Amino acid sequence: MEIKEEKERFVLLNDANEEAGEMTWSNAGSEIMIIDHTFVDPTYRGQGLAEKLVAAGVEKARKEGKKIIPLCPFAKKEFDEKSDYADVLRK
Repeated sequence: MEIKEEKERFVLLNDANEEAGEMTWSNAGSEIMIIDHTFVDPTYRGQGLAEKLVAAGVEKARKEGKKIIPLCPFAKKEFDEKSDYADVLRK
């Protein structure tokens, strides 16, 4: 599996280079990312791939000095469970 960044989304590609999931966001100004959607094809669920998509968003925010508003229920759960994401959470 590979994660690639496209315009305002990370796409998860399987070994056949087919889309297997995504995480999308919108920018609210230059300092805020709003994660609004995370999806992994049911065939690939249970492998921690959605977590990797959210982690990619967290790393992007850290690199760009942004804060994240996790509107997507899955992303919100990840932020609630992972205290190491607190540095990029917009309170």
